[in-house]
Amino acid sequence: MSKFSESAKGRLRSLLVASVLLGAMGILAPLGRIQLGLVTASATLAVVGIVMFALSFKRQRSRKSAYGTIADFIEKDASPSFVVCPDGEVRSINEAGRKQFGAVEGETLAGTLRNTFANPGGILFRLKALAEANGAAREDIVTRKGHVRLSVHQMGTDAFLWRMENVPEPAAGRGSDGPLLPMLMVGRSNAILFMNDAARRLVGQRVKSLNDLIGETPLPLGTPAVLTTGSGPVDVQFACVDAGAGRRALYILPVADAPQNDPLWSSFEALPVPLLRVAADGQVRAFNKTAYALIGVGLDEDVHLSELMEGLGRPISDWLSETLSGRAVQHSEFLRLKRADKEMFVQVALNRVTEDGEASLIAVLTDATELKTLEAQFVQSQKMQAIGQLAGGVAHDFNNLLTAISGHCDLLLLRHDQGDADYSDLIQINQNANRAAALVGQLLAFSRKQTLRPEVLDMRDTLADLTHLLNRLVGETVTLTLSHDPVLQSIRADKRQLEQVLMNLVVNARDAMPDGGEIRIVTECEILTQPLDRGQVSVPAGSYVTVRVNDEGVGIAPDKLQKVFEPFFTTKRTGEGTGLGLSTAYGIVKQTGGYIFVDSKLGQGTCFTLYFPVLDAVVTKPKVARRAKPKEVPNHGDGVILLVEDEAPVRAFASRALRLRGYTVLEADSAEMALKTLEDQSLNVDLFVTDVVMPGKDGPSWVREALQDRPDVRVVFVSGYAEDKFSDAKNKIPNSVFLPKPFSLNDLTETVHRQLH
Repeated sequence: MSKFSESAKGRLRSLLVASVLLGAMGILAPLGRIQLGLVTASATLAVVGIVMFALSFKRQRSRKSAYGTIADFIEKDASPSFVVCPDGEVRSINEAGRKQFGAVEGETLAGTLRNTFANPGGILFRLKALAEANGAAREDIVTRKGHVRLSVHQMGTDAFLWRMENVPEPAAGRGSDGPLLPMLMVGRSNAILFMNDAARRLVGQRVKSLNDLIGETPLPLGTPAVLTTGSGPVDVQFACVDAGAGRRALYILPVADAPQNDPLWSSFEALPVPLLRVAADGQVRAFNKTAYALIGVGLDEDVHLSELMEGLGRPISDWLSETLSGRAVQHSEFLRLKRADKEMFVQVALNRVTEDGEASLIAVLTDATELKTLEAQFVQSQKMQAIGQLAGGVAHDFNNLLTAISGHCDLLLLRHDQGDADYSDLIQINQNANRAAALVGQLLAFSRKQTLRPEVLDMRDTLADLTHLLNRLVGETVTLTLSHDPVLQSIRADKRQLEQVLMNLVVNARDAMPDGGEIRIVTECEILTQPLDRGQVSVPAGSYVTVRVNDEGVGIAPDKLQKVFEPFFTTKRTGEGTGLGLSTAYGIVKQTGGYIFVDSKLGQGTCFTLYFPVLDAVVTKPKVARRAKPKEVPNHGDGVILLVEDEAPVRAFASRALRLRGYTVLEADSAEMALKTLEDQSLNVDLFVTDVVMPGKDGPSWVREALQDRPDVRVVFVSGYAEDKFSDAKNKIPNSVFLPKPFSLNDLTETVHRQLH
């Protein structure tokens, strides 16, 4: 039984004890069914125990055989290897491990490695958790005796294979390209976290604090300092590079008047940090290989620093002079390199040094391209958000103005027929008001605040209905080709707005091919098994209907590609476009819940790709045809309407329009005034027509309060904002509809008529 685990032993003991007890009770029990039942139970438990013993024995033999195979496999490995149980007990160790640690079978792995690592328990727990999740894990660890690579592989569910490998150090003091400079990694409290071999040889001993090397004085940067070493004091200079998380990498440089054959000066060339030595007048006096690789072919001796980089906002010479004189508030700046092949940014940190009695500067460069790119993307997103908010607010105010203009124009048209001399002027006013309303609609689409009417759509049907109009738009020199997936699934979107998106993309494609060509619209189903990352956008995994609009035009330059969805940005000549086409398409697609991307190459064409989520199948009951009863169409004019609108011109037009249809109209310029009017219980009101956004109480708030005493009154909400801005509040109000601004006289009266009847 010693071969089995304690849990298996415990289970077998319990079964045997239970079997013996039941057998004894069966012998003592009187003859009959009770004795038979007890004896049968005892025999059953005994058989189960025997079966469990056999299975455990077989499993133990298989496990021992597997352990033996693995032990034979790792026996001649040059690195120490261990086969360990999940509880940390060492089951087997190879020859290399026995030479280094002795025979440790039966001990824990953490106890075996206690003299190798400072905290073996934490390291082993972390790697074991990673191995259980991923199957294997590995970590490089710095110890007193050098670098060690500890790896672990999971073997089934009850064993782990650990391997400890010594990582070879680079040749003493030399890297891949030459000698390394002495380097210290220092923490926030000046604790020395790491010293490379060059620093250990220079100092001559392992030190724990920077104060042990330079005393309690502040860290001198760019000026001579005395370094305390095992062989005596040494004159050096320090260069500091931020290593993140509060750490600093300190490189030990020779003083400026050191002989040129000093090995530390020769290390300047091979230092893996871009360095420049700059004279007081801004001329580059020396640089290393890393700086040349970063700045490019323009870097040469005696070239001025301002010819290599820009973007300071003031002359670079002024910044250099302030640093030399000690007046500089900030010693590091972000600058843009003047490279012709690509855009790059660097962080330049200046340190003052003295050479032959003449002051100069050591410039430490850090590639900041990724940081500046992320910063630019963040600023761009903030700008787009601000423009969207501005566009939504401006569109709301314009909608009020356009409602008043077009409404009063409708009132004038009622008093003029086509033979009137003023009729054509009124028609022009009305048409231009409608054009302005369309432009406001584009602003709302960009800011994603327009009102959408989503419905279930099949892109094949939508494009089929739109084909005739698209062919007229592209003209005779451009060919329009459609290609559909035969098993295209449905989506949910506003058909009118989706048609606007497709027309905008097709018109842009046409304008990109002044000499003619082909526009291909391809629709297909695409299943993303994992998220699709495109720049800052990540499309979640799932099923999508994609629409691709391809052209063979001139293409879009890479520097303009990221701006095509910005409002009022256009590559067309003045007067040929508003710059709102693509921004409108972007806003509609995003408000629909989709995604839009653009790919383009100069001279080859452009492809816009739209992703729309596939609509989940909804089981609908078949409608039963019912015979419609003839219904009398009521006339206008029978009803009392309470009109609540804070904009006086809109209120004046709406009240006149409703009175012309015969309705009795009560006016209020605020929610508070409307509630005061309704305090008269004898007043009979059939319909509330109210603006949504008003000073004081908004539309839904006062309506809910009024409906407590008048629950049967119907409601018409009007607003220049999108319906979804208050859709949740509207849904809680029964018998209410929404009328977006700007609306015409007929729109208003027909909506009121439908609500009352």
